[in-house]
Parts: sequence; C-alpha cells; structure tokens
Amino acid sequence: MQPIEQIRKVLLECYAAAIQHVEGEYRVAKKLPSIVQQHFTADELQVLRVIAIGKAADSMLQGALACLDSYPVKALLITKTGHVSVRSKQNKRIQWYEAGHPVPDQGSLLAGQALLEFLQAGSGQALKQPPCLFLISGGASSLVEVLADGWDLSTLQEVTQWMLGKAYDIQQINAVRQRISCIKGGGLWRILRLRKVVCLLISDVPQDDVVVIGSGLLFPPEERLRVSESLPDQWRDALPEKAWVNPPDSFYWKVVASNRMACKAALSKASQLGYAARIMPEFLQSDAEMAARHCICCAKKEPGVFLIWGAETTVVLPDNPGRGGRNQHLALAAAIEMAHSQCLLLAAGTDGTDGMTDEAGALVDGATLERGTVDGIEAQRCLQQADSGSFLYASGDLISTGVTGTNVMDLVIAYCQEKQPQ
Repeated sequence: MQPIEQIRKVLLECYAAAIQHVEGEYRVAKKLPSIVQQHFTADELQVLRVIAIGKAADSMLQGALACLDSYPVKALLITKTGHVSVRSKQNKRIQWYEAGHPVPDQGSLLAGQALLEFLQAGSGQALKQPPCLFLISGGASSLVEVLADGWDLSTLQEVTQWMLGKAYDIQQINAVRQRISCIKGGGLWRILRLRKVVCLLISDVPQDDVVVIGSGLLFPPEERLRVSESLPDQWRDALPEKAWVNPPDSFYWKVVASNRMACKAALSKASQLGYAARIMPEFLQSDAEMAARHCICCAKKEPGVFLIWGAETTVVLPDNPGRGGRNQHLALAAAIEMAHSQCLLLAAGTDGTDGMTDEAGALVDGATLERGTVDGIEAQRCLQQADSGSFLYASGDLISTGVTGTNVMDLVIAYCQEKQPQ
C-alpha cells in the first residue's frame, strides 16, 4: 500500500486540475474569439457592452477583455463580495458591484438597478441598441435583483434563508425567485427587446439547464416551475403571476464550462499520474450524509480506483447551525463511516467556498476522527449541529483555495487502498 500522504497529494492534484480546466478566464479566452468573429460586425464591436454576473464573473470578464482588447467596449461586473480582482478595480472600462451570496443583500438591489441603467444607456449613440455580451455564472440569482411590486429586501432575505434551511433544491428555489423578480426567468428581454445578444455561461446546475443558471436571466422557462407546497402561505399567496418574454431568434448562447468537464479533468489527471480512475454515472443530489455512505461503500467495492462524482448535496440545518457547508458535512460523515480504514474522500466546491465559510471543503481519511478528537471535540455531535467545519479544522482536513474563478458545483473523489495479500 502507498502512504496515505501520497494518496492525499494525488486527490488534491486531481481537484486542482479540475478547477484549472473550468476556470472562467481560460474558458472564455478559449471560446470567445471564434464566437465574436461569427456573431458581431466590426461596427458592433465598437459599441459592444459586456455584462458579467456571478461568482465567476470577474475571471470570465478578464478572458473577454483580453479577446476584445482592441475595441472600446464598456463592461459591467457584478459578483460576490470579495471577488473583484485588483485588475478589475483598476480598469476604468469596468463598472463593478459586489453583493451578497447565498442570501441577497442591499448590494444585490443596487446591482440590479445598475444593470438596468447600464442596458438602457447609450441611446444617443449612432447605434441606438448596442449589442451585448453576457457572461453568466452561478450565484447570479442572489447577486443581482429587481424585485416585483409588493416585495422588499427583508422579505426576500427571509424566504431565501427559509428555503436554504429546508434544503430546497435549485429548481424549488428558482420557482420562487422567478416569480418575485422582474429580471429572472428571461425578464431582461423586456429591456433588451430585439437587441443582438450573445451569452456564455459557466454551469452550476445539473444537466447544465440554462433556465436554472442564475435563475434564467435570459432564459424563460418552457413551463412555469412548480412552487413547493411546503412554502408557507404568507409567501405563496404573495407570489405575483408572471408573463414570460421569449428571446429573439438571433440570440446565441453557449455553456463553456460545466461540472462534467471538471470531472473529466480530474479523471485525466489521475490517469496521468498513473492511477486507475472512473467517473461515476450518478450525480450526488441527496442528503449529504446519505451521499457520504454511498461514496464510501462504492470505494470499498473498487479498491485501488479513484471514483469521481459531480455533486450538489443538501443539508437540513438545525435552528442554530455551526460552522461548515454541505461539503464539510459530507466529508465529516464520510470520516465517521471510514474510521480506522485505508479510505480517503475529498469533497469540495469548485468556487472555493462551502456554505457561509471561506473553505472549499475537506479531505478526510481513516485517521481524521483520531486527529479531531484530540481537543475533546465529538464528531457525531458536530454533525448533528451542522458544525462540521469546527471538527475538520481541529483535524487539519479543511481545504482552502481562495477565489477560484469558476463555479461548477462540487466534486467528490473517494479512494480505498488495495487489499493486502493474505
């Protein structure tokens, strides 16, 4: 058997390779030149407006500006607080805003108003409807908002926190978001009308459903999303009816990065390092503890193989949750499941954050519980209190990456050492 530290290193290298492959600046710079040549004329490029929204917006915008460096484009950047780079802050062509995620804040409403003003500006130019390049990534749903009549920020925050605490999936959350927003569910077309628009997206949703990414700023749903019956009547009764606006036939869009691409990059890295690896067919969307048990069970059945999953699991939070996120919760549940074994598991978000923490997730092994309990912290109690981050901090297993420039949901990689010969 190989030393555990060697396997830990391989797991981290696979995770890093996955992030690098779907990083926003890289993906946009790779795909945009041919798209620009195909969809915009030289005159249109002189007045092009670039709008980048999401947790990966800054990196995507940098890739676009590198491609459009010879043109006097104007840009609007809306991203998570702390995610604006020094390059963007120093670029006079960029108007930037930061806002809250996963719960919207006042910055989200300011960003929404800025978006409307940015799109409506320029009517005095020769080309009265400047074409737009949108760069959209996950997180846009929270980061920019224009509320429907009868809704205010405090109510939006209250219903968002309630849905997150009840482990609503993204479709359930979007069913509410699209109804209370003037710009979600394709609502931006009320302003854009017949304007030429190209959109590049980094997908943070299963099946790369563009109606779900960013609550579908440019994509009206084919049918109204069903609002969960568990949503309290006080909010259900206040949801306004909404008429969807369809985009013009000229609208072009493309997903340039996805969870599947990240999984393939992790697989390629493991193979490059000389290890057997396999992408698992199922996407992990269940309860994080159930997912942890499933992953360890699969890894034990295939010793010596790195098993790779895409994931976006859920956690039902107690009234006063502690430190952590769904990946840390999954990792601690896995550590309990595989205590004293030769198994390892990495669970981490590709955006560099997990829940309300600045850690991406964790990498645990069979000795995690032993390391974490040195200071008297109990793993099972931390799990029950949604305080997995406190235990994993004590065990030294947290993964911190900083801002990654991408957001394609989560990766889970599990590995069990090959059985020793008898």
